[in-house]
Amino acid sequence: MKVENRNRAVACLQGARALRSVGQGIAIVDMALLLKALGWRATAIGGVLSAAGVVGAALILLCGPLSDRIGRKPFLLAYELMTCAAALVVALSRNPTLLSVAIVLTGLGRGQNGAAGPFTPVEQAWMAENIPRDQRSRVFSANTAIGFFGVAAGCLLAGLDHVWPNALPGALAFRPLFCGIAGLSLACAGLVWITPGGDRDARRVHDVREEDSSARALDRPESEPKRLRRHPQRQHENRNIARLALVNLLNGLGVGFVGPMMSYWFATKFGATSGEIGGTMAASFVVTGFAALFSGYLADRVGMVRAVVWLRLAGVGLMCALPFMPTFALASILYAARSALSRGTQGARSALGASLTGDDRRGFSLSMNSFFTRAASAVGPTLSGWLLDEGSLALPFVFAAGFQLVSTVLYGVFFRAYDAAERV
Repeated sequence: MKVENRNRAVACLQGARALRSVGQGIAIVDMALLLKALGWRATAIGGVLSAAGVVGAALILLCGPLSDRIGRKPFLLAYELMTCAAALVVALSRNPTLLSVAIVLTGLGRGQNGAAGPFTPVEQAWMAENIPRDQRSRVFSANTAIGFFGVAAGCLLAGLDHVWPNALPGALAFRPLFCGIAGLSLACAGLVWITPGGDRDARRVHDVREEDSSARALDRPESEPKRLRRHPQRQHENRNIARLALVNLLNGLGVGFVGPMMSYWFATKFGATSGEIGGTMAASFVVTGFAALFSGYLADRVGMVRAVVWLRLAGVGLMCALPFMPTFALASILYAARSALSRGTQGARSALGASLTGDDRRGFSLSMNSFFTRAASAVGPTLSGWLLDEGSLALPFVFAAGFQLVSTVLYGVFFRAYDAAERV
């Protein structure tokens, strides 16, 4: 593929992420609040979001490896059309079964930060195919920042339900917003459709392979001969994939305890409205977007792994303090700072995951790691919803901080050699 087409492919994928993230920002704030307005208990809301995580994990296992064989584009098109249909169901139906199916199949309200839900490995693999390895940390961090800025815009739009309370009272106030999500999903499908490449033949022609073999230098002595047989090479790749999967499993457990239920927690603890919650989340995503750009810069300076560990350890400390804040304003400030430090490293972490193998196994590698994140995060909402119903507003954060602390320490231990390989 020509350089111009590679650049155009990256631009189209980033444009789709920007539009998608706006819709996700609306859903992050309003999905739980809509279900609350319909009389759903926190346990029921958490349960359906957990089920969405389980289904998403199954789709990840199926789609990533398949995309290595048949191409990336069909899967992203399917995701955008599924999201469009699900948003229309949420907007127009009040049937609990239909609502549950729509949420479970697409993960509406779980907060993907602009990523393509269970098809995220497909999106990341397609992106990586068009970016030289030495530029991935910077480009992936910028891509993550785009998603955070878009989610911030969506969070602000989520408060529009208070603009028409007389015309659309109660739960009906959310209808125009979810119709808007459907429209954004259609626009994303159009961008994916015109993106160059993404099919099987294009992947055969273009294979941005790492000539310096530093992706496979991880955990291998520098004196090892460059010419490796296929079997030992696969062993090294598989070991690193398994290590990252363990790290992501622990991180996913932590994410699931707090992420999907934050708007419910703010509303329960402080009586905050959708507009106030949307403003808080919008500010947090803006700050996180800048943090994502900074993490890419920091990774170039001190190393990708070291940057991730430093920032995430600081985020763990703020996670512990967050539930003990006495006012909504203080809790909002800590929430935004914690989000910036923890989620701002997402681009750098994705870049590492995309560099563990060559293009021929990239979809498989990213799928395995996304699967463990998604499957683990499916456990949290049900447990945190039960804890919230029982009146325990702090324990979900304590559990989340513990899991993320262990995840961060293991990340540094397992992959510290990666920074050394990058400097060689």
